[in-house]
Amino acid sequence: MKRDDLAEFLRKRRESLQPGDVGLAPGVRRRTAGLRREEVAVLCGMSTDYYTRLEQRRGPQPSDQMLLAITRGLRLSLDERDHLFLLAGQRPPARSQPSEHVGPALMRVFDRLEDTPALVLSELAETLVQNRLAVALLGDDLRHRGLARSSYYRWFTDPAERRFYPGRDHAHQSRVRAAALRAALGTGTSTRGRRIVDALLAESEEFAEVWSGYEIRSRFDDHKTLVHPELGEIEVDCQVLFTENQAQSLLVLTAPPGSEGFEKLQLLSILAARQPIS
Repeated sequence: MKRDDLAEFLRKRRESLQPGDVGLAPGVRRRTAGLRREEVAVLCGMSTDYYTRLEQRRGPQPSDQMLLAITRGLRLSLDERDHLFLLAGQRPPARSQPSEHVGPALMRVFDRLEDTPALVLSELAETLVQNRLAVALLGDDLRHRGLARSSYYRWFTDPAERRFYPGRDHAHQSRVRAAALRAALGTGTSTRGRRIVDALLAESEEFAEVWSGYEIRSRFDDHKTLVHPELGEIEVDCQVLFTENQAQSLLVLTAPPGSEGFEKLQLLSILAARQPIS
């Protein structure tokens, strides 16, 4: 781990970013160039103390997960991501494999979605980044580890995953997820996807039955009903922006102005604003 070079790299990248680059309001006059350390920490989903120690050459060696979080927070390119990993004494992720790196172009679109739930997903429905409204609506998906990072896996193994959908839609959602997982197996995620399939076949009779139907579907539902613990059912429209290689998707949830769903999303924004920033 090259602590001095790592600290310098982080500082330079932080100072090169402006609030508007990451979807933040400019605010009052700033004493330092670029973003503040606490702003970067929030973007990376870590404590300000942890990030500050890295910039001050006294932090621990970051894990792969932490480095990926920094990559997203600082909007690094693939080359910059690999450089970050090397400075931290870690091997960069292989580019030939499905990547968790969210490109700067997609992140710029994501950063501007402040007033509606939005998240970026991998082919295996692993949440790579989500805004505060998405967390308020669907929970913090970034906390999951292992196979549970995939919502396909959680749907069939964790009853809590189903609380976001009304019971009448569960059978349909089971088919949608199984069909999307089968579609993902042929697009470069065969190793990780196969592990999920094998685990689900061993753990879930429901999955085995749905899987045997051999449906293949890579599209999201254009319209769905979600359930919030305080606001109840919310009808939303789903807009999806795929990367060029279809490996990642930006999912945006909206509702027509004047509709009940729109009003509830407005209330969701108020609830999200009351949540403490981690």
